[in-house]
Amino acid sequence: MDLQIGWEILLLLFLVAALAGFIDTIAGGGGLITVPVLLSCGLPVINALATNKLQGSFGTFVATLTMARRQILNIRESWVPAVTSLIGSALGTALVYSINPSALDVIIPIVLIVIGLYFLLAPAAGKVERAPRLSNTAFNATVAPAIGFYDGFFGPGTGSFFSLANVALKGQQIIKATANAKFFNCTSNIASVVLYIAGGKVIWFIGLSMMLGQWLGAFYGSRVVLSHGTRFIRPMIVIMSLLLIVRYLYQKFY
Repeated sequence: MDLQIGWEILLLLFLVAALAGFIDTIAGGGGLITVPVLLSCGLPVINALATNKLQGSFGTFVATLTMARRQILNIRESWVPAVTSLIGSALGTALVYSINPSALDVIIPIVLIVIGLYFLLAPAAGKVERAPRLSNTAFNATVAPAIGFYDGFFGPGTGSFFSLANVALKGQQIIKATANAKFFNCTSNIASVVLYIAGGKVIWFIGLSMMLGQWLGAFYGSRVVLSHGTRFIRPMIVIMSLLLIVRYLYQKFY
């Protein structure tokens, strides 16, 4: 592939990845920032998704590691849904090679509206731990692999979907829900990255420069989650959902 990418574009991609890593760690949806930018640089859809997955996986890894070290995330309690998310992601990534992911353009705005309205109209959601609406077995067998499948197939917004599921279905407090979302997203990313690398779809010099930005954004995003908690996460999820809906509608009709 003959791509003419200068240093100024790589610097821009680094800064975009830093912003996306910061936002993704707090509210999810970072891929909805990076994927359009990668496409605007001339990357084919599958190469843009693959390169985005490489750099995004580093951001979720940094966020997961930071929250585990601060004991917000208990990996022993959460490894089963993380594994089923990985399996779902592998299946979704395999499907990318035969189906155009742009088919999700209609579905994603609807899901984002649901996420934004849920956190906007349910002010008590995520403030304290509540009784789960779904058993661990049911969640691990259905919700986690389904979101993982979406992550492997398309990806952007996965962190928001996991956070919503952890709050609404598992009854988790929002900081714990966000930490678990990063862990699940990290494992689902791993499956996709391995398959994309094996298929030769990653543009390495772009992905590596964006990984540095992701590290910076995810590190500081994790610190914001740990220091500001619910006061910052809830409005950020709502704002990001609404902004991403506007971006989708603008892109669709203009």
